[in-house]
Amino acid sequence: MNVKNSYTLADVAQRAEVSEITVSRVLRNKASVAEKTRERVLAVVRQMGYVPNRVAGTLASAGSNLIGVVLPSLSNIVFPDVLRGIHASLASSGYQPVVGVTDYDMDTEEELVASLLSWQPAAMIVSGLHHTDYTVAMLKRSGVRIAELMDIDATPLDIAVGMSHRQAGYDSALHLFQRGYRRFGYVGHDRKRDERAARRYEGFREGLQAVGLSLVGEAASDGPSSTQDGRDLLARLLSEHRDLDVVVFSNDDMAVGGVFHCFAAGIRPREDLALFGFNGLDIGQALPQPLSTIRSHRFLIGQIAAEMILESPAHPGTPTIRDTGYEIIVGETA
Repeated sequence: MNVKNSYTLADVAQRAEVSEITVSRVLRNKASVAEKTRERVLAVVRQMGYVPNRVAGTLASAGSNLIGVVLPSLSNIVFPDVLRGIHASLASSGYQPVVGVTDYDMDTEEELVASLLSWQPAAMIVSGLHHTDYTVAMLKRSGVRIAELMDIDATPLDIAVGMSHRQAGYDSALHLFQRGYRRFGYVGHDRKRDERAARRYEGFREGLQAVGLSLVGEAASDGPSSTQDGRDLLARLLSEHRDLDVVVFSNDDMAVGGVFHCFAAGIRPREDLALFGFNGLDIGQALPQPLSTIRSHRFLIGQIAAEMILESPAHPGTPTIRDTGYEIIVGETA
């Protein structure tokens, strides 16, 4: 059960053994505070999960029509689709989403969650089920409904809406095995920052192991996914492993780049080398040979999460998980 954050500036000052003015200066990042004092105050803030109230002194309902939304990226269609789903549910409700973007960085997520909570939103929507300890403490103490999107592979704080990425990876391996492929390669992006890509990769390898296979070779970048990286990494992988018969990509962005490499190198998708992605993006289905992939229900994830928040503003006391599933698109590249 979430407990409404009842801590005040005075509570933080008392526990840190400083004045309220000093706490205020630390939180406003003023330079006139000794470094040791600043560290002590921030340690207490984190321990308490304290969030300053930026609507204090104004009408109590000033921030009640806001819903904080924290997403990893808006640079590809995946999360804009989620945001469209959120907006569709909120459009006639009187609530307004306020959006922040983390670029898959949990420290940035922590800063955005603190900033949004300081405006006393009616609810919070965040991505994934893994956050910094301080982010978790702030969300738990906020007293508002919390929806964690895209992932259901762990226990949520309140509401989780999405799919099992580990199972999607596992099913990818079995699907391709059943279609006759045996020499598997993998092309991906930074799995340390994108935990859902990491879960799919783990599930994919587990699926291969279940049928007595393993990866022949792989190539990955240390940055976010991109079409260019998909193209460059497939070229590198094939220069090292010429006898692959299928390559699985971390997502469709990367896979479309792989298709472009095949076109440039005279490699026939499916006939010479099978290619398989994830997300079911429109661009993959618009290729001369529609991409073989898994479609995630992104719009539905955002829509259901917002609907669940609107249906019941009170935390029921136990976590709720809504599995939106996924669909294997056979396509023409695998």
